[in-house]
Amino acid sequence: MAKSISLNTAVAGKHSSTNKHGRASWRDYYEMTKPNVVMLLLLTAVVGMCLASPGWVDATALICGLLGIGMLSASAAVINHVVDHKIDSQMARTFNRPVAKGKVSIAKASWFAAGLGVMGFVVLSLWVNMLTAWLTLASLVGYAVVYTMFLKRATPQNIVIGGIAGAAPPLLGWTAVTGEIHAHALLLVLIVFTWTPPHFWALAIHREKDYAKAKVPMLPVTHGVEFTKTSVLLYTVLLSLVCLLPYLVGMSDLIYLVGSSLLNIGFMYYAVKLKFAATSQTAMKTFKFSIVHLMVLFVVLLLDHYVPLSL
Repeated sequence: MAKSISLNTAVAGKHSSTNKHGRASWRDYYEMTKPNVVMLLLLTAVVGMCLASPGWVDATALICGLLGIGMLSASAAVINHVVDHKIDSQMARTFNRPVAKGKVSIAKASWFAAGLGVMGFVVLSLWVNMLTAWLTLASLVGYAVVYTMFLKRATPQNIVIGGIAGAAPPLLGWTAVTGEIHAHALLLVLIVFTWTPPHFWALAIHREKDYAKAKVPMLPVTHGVEFTKTSVLLYTVLLSLVCLLPYLVGMSDLIYLVGSSLLNIGFMYYAVKLKFAATSQTAMKTFKFSIVHLMVLFVVLLLDHYVPLSL
């Protein structure tokens, strides 16, 4: 009887082990692509495309450009899941991710990332242009390899240095339409690049104990929460100044000036509150508002670009 129970237990354990990687559904693969992040990146890419066009964007450049940029961005996200699966398993925010949880094996996730990356590069190469294909691939390498594999584990300035990869989509959208790099596209990159540190450090403050537990040298872990709050405030001031540049150089008009100013005032409110009157939820509220800030900022850029055409 005891042997039978032991045998049944062993068989059950074997099936349990097998099912650990067999429970994956399409939702797990979809989650690995970080769809919310990719959609925000694609929004900035669309704005880059639109601002590069005097009228409406060419349909082929729009559809194929977004498809290729989206697949390569999703590939980078999946690689991030693979490389960070041990760190993810130690953090409350990420322990339930498919690779960290064991629902998708490292091998399957790696093949999935490779497939997305290859398809995205082929789409951009064949139906957009090689400049956009190589720049998008470079941003993948910057995020998935340079940032995730090295900078994230090496320096508290990881998000500042590595942020250039995540700031690339507006430039990619611009080059998808024009086939060339323009100063206005680089200005859009600068906005996202400057936005990234206060956005991410607000989250890092909220999750400081998680990062400390996982031994990831994020700024609140290495320099303390108060220092990080000051950094968030200073970068928010810098972001407010950078956001004025599209208007000052004649890239945008009054709709953008008013809209961006209101958004920057809102971001400043949260940054000041985080520094001088924070509650337990202020850091997370600052993080959430920063997402709204960038999303609406780029929508305002679109409105500013197209509303005069319809008058």
